[in-house]
Amino acid sequence: MLRQLKSTPNLLTLLRLIFIPFIAMTVMDGYFGWALALFVLAGLSDGLDGFLARRMNQRTTLGQYLDPIADKLLLSTMFLVLALTHKVPWKITILVFSRDFGILLISGLLFMTTSLRDFTPSFFGKANTVAQICTVLLVLLDELTDARLVTALKQVGMWSTFALTLISWIHYTVIVGQRLRSASGGRSAAA
Repeated sequence: MLRQLKSTPNLLTLLRLIFIPFIAMTVMDGYFGWALALFVLAGLSDGLDGFLARRMNQRTTLGQYLDPIADKLLLSTMFLVLALTHKVPWKITILVFSRDFGILLISGLLFMTTSLRDFTPSFFGKANTVAQICTVLLVLLDELTDARLVTALKQVGMWSTFALTLISWIHYTVIVGQRLRSASGGRSAAA
């Protein structure tokens, strides 16, 4: 486990976790330029750790769990502080948090009580993450510019995030239900 923790990609993921409170503080203090810069750096570190994991053949089990957790913590924190500063509607933040908490809770329970271990994100889950990232970028950028296009794109991003969060949550629930039925059907046939 310690060897996995010392891998370069996992160290970058841990660095991304360290960024989170500083990005939140800059938003809360109204330093949106700094917040945008730190958020972009965190995003670059996310891309770099994935690239290095593949390039250096340093994919680890720890990294498979740590990377999405770091992503979700960053995005959830951003939606929380942006809602607290009245830059994002609370209903979007509540939906984002509810979905992520629900999926985390169900995944944890399934991991502890079943043999299901494949929690790879679906197309809708990936689209939701992209929408969330773009929305956060556009919200921060909108604070730095008066461009109407940015404001319009920010609104599109928020409603895309709302829709994709809901769709991906429903899709996840359906897929998990199918996997559970399939797994219990296999046991019934074997018994």
